[in-house]
Amino acid sequence: MKIVKAVDEFNQGGHLIHVCDFVGAYVRGKTREEALKKLGRELRQYCLWQRIPFSEEFSAEIVEEKESELQIADADSDVLLEGEDTPLTLAEYQALKAVALKSARDFQALYESVPQKDVPLKHPRGTFYGSIPVTAEEMYEHTKNVNDYYFGEIDVSSDHEGDILSCRIRGFERLEKMPDFLKNGVLEGSYGENWSLRKVCRRFVWHDRIHARALYRAAVKRFGREKIANPFCFEES
Repeated sequence: MKIVKAVDEFNQGGHLIHVCDFVGAYVRGKTREEALKKLGRELRQYCLWQRIPFSEEFSAEIVEEKESELQIADADSDVLLEGEDTPLTLAEYQALKAVALKSARDFQALYESVPQKDVPLKHPRGTFYGSIPVTAEEMYEHTKNVNDYYFGEIDVSSDHEGDILSCRIRGFERLEKMPDFLKNGVLEGSYGENWSLRKVCRRFVWHDRIHARALYRAAVKRFGREKIANPFCFEES
């Protein structure tokens, strides 16, 4: 039986469980048990997306716990996962980069398939970062616009101009011009949060998938499954 290592970031608002060996995979729930019940489905979708084998025969092992002061219920997070502070080989970096770029490419494909990008798809509500994006265009812009924020946390000068894939590619190109970037040093970024290159790659995929899932489900409900691309292999409910 495969052991799936995970990190539980939690508070009274709920549990956000990050899956260590599947970059950007996560589950949420009001309790740890509720979150873990969703893990099989999450890994099945993730493995379909990445075209890697998946077995229902696995056991989750919580290898790290972090009580957070953030709004876990709205997927706010600041945890540095076990192993995200270790140096990278070139092969490891290239693999992480490939997942982050595939994620951006697939988000672009999903967004482009939405027939009307300015039509509200969700009811507005407030979160820690302001009102949630409710149209496809707002969801896309919100997701794309973290590009320079995430890269900036590891001192890479970037931007979020153009489409989500092109600005992410530029960020990696600028990163690769920095000496010793594979050393994966841990830096203190905004709000005292610790960041590393491994974490940036995970956060890109994690953040993409949060908003891609919301966009896909809302767009399918509004326009129908046959019109909406599903490159992330999400299930509808």
